[in-house]
Amino acid sequence: MRVNLKEVQSGELIEALITKANKKELPPKREGWQFTWKKLGNTEGADFYKLTTVEEPDVIEGMLMLTLINEEMLYLNNIEVAPHNYGKDGRYDNVAGGLLAFGCYKSFEQGKNYYLGYLSFESKTKLIELYQNKYGATFAMGQKMFFDPKAGKQLMKKFLTIKFGENEEE
Repeated sequence: MRVNLKEVQSGELIEALITKANKKELPPKREGWQFTWKKLGNTEGADFYKLTTVEEPDVIEGMLMLTLINEEMLYLNNIEVAPHNYGKDGRYDNVAGGLLAFGCYKSFEQGKNYYLGYLSFESKTKLIELYQNKYGATFAMGQKMFFDPKAGKQLMKKFLTIKFGENEEE
């Protein structure tokens, strides 16, 4: 899946790809990542995705872990922006948005029944407002949140380079 990252220094759009990551490609915690991706790689039924630029396919800009619960609800287990993309001094912007939009895309592919197009997740308390205000997620209770199909499509249009049919809902 193609996404456009924004280079922070120049403001230039950089072409990037989100592809499935195998266990060997999961980044080690010792490189500054917050999650222990190598350990998470042992999670049965989980799919891992990496975001890389077209120009530097060996440098991971962000990671995403998804699982399908009860064969019908897509769950975002973990999302992380690479340490070199943290904050205002990061190299690229739109990494998290691109990964969230991709998760929403997958929810239309894998979600079934009432969960078609829904992506659920648990947020760290301090990030709940960010997910609501910046990305359009809905707060459920506790730390549980989700993207409904409408919010998911908005994220997909904003961050992914895919075309929607004329009859698609805004």
